[in-house]
Amino acid sequence: MPSSIKLTERQQELLDYLRQQQRQLGVMPSTRDIQRHFKFSSQTAAMSHLRALEKKGVIQRHPNKARAVVFPEDLKREEIVDIPLYGSIAAGYAELQQQEPDGAISVDAATLGLGRGGKVFALKVRGESMIDAAICDGDIVILEAREPRPRDIVAALIDGETTLKRYLLDGGRPFLRAENASFPDLIPAQELVIQGVMRTLIRRMD
Repeated sequence: MPSSIKLTERQQELLDYLRQQQRQLGVMPSTRDIQRHFKFSSQTAAMSHLRALEKKGVIQRHPNKARAVVFPEDLKREEIVDIPLYGSIAAGYAELQQQEPDGAISVDAATLGLGRGGKVFALKVRGESMIDAAICDGDIVILEAREPRPRDIVAALIDGETTLKRYLLDGGRPFLRAENASFPDLIPAQELVIQGVMRTLIRRMD
């Protein structure tokens, strides 16, 4: 940050908090998170502080994305992309675009090996069905919307329910398998729609 920019003590605390959350979690806090952390009276107060930081040029915000904040120095990096983050994907959504994301993860596309123009999204993992593939409850997986290959780990809509499993073929017929012996194979009765293929994983280390 240029030395000529003067921040109030509270603005500096908020800027430090945004950086810490981005570094530790890979996602910016919501205005409600900010309100709770700083004990502001309302989310409007949190928004006012964010606007003040934006006006001073130490952050940039996307008008159509509630959590999307970029630090100006990050713009100098080659390929920073905002990946929409979904929480628990509701059953029945064949197209992820029908849902509102819970936020966004700013990542270096080159580091993760993501191609330009690819449709990618992030999903927070719930449950232990993929534990033997080292995918744990609370992890964030980044997926790319493309056709799967056998043994890819995919987010899939199977008979109206969305899940994260390994994609397999049996005699040319697709089915899903957990990476946990306690879970049975999932064979579609009517519908199997692959929503995305896993590319990488982000884990929070407490």
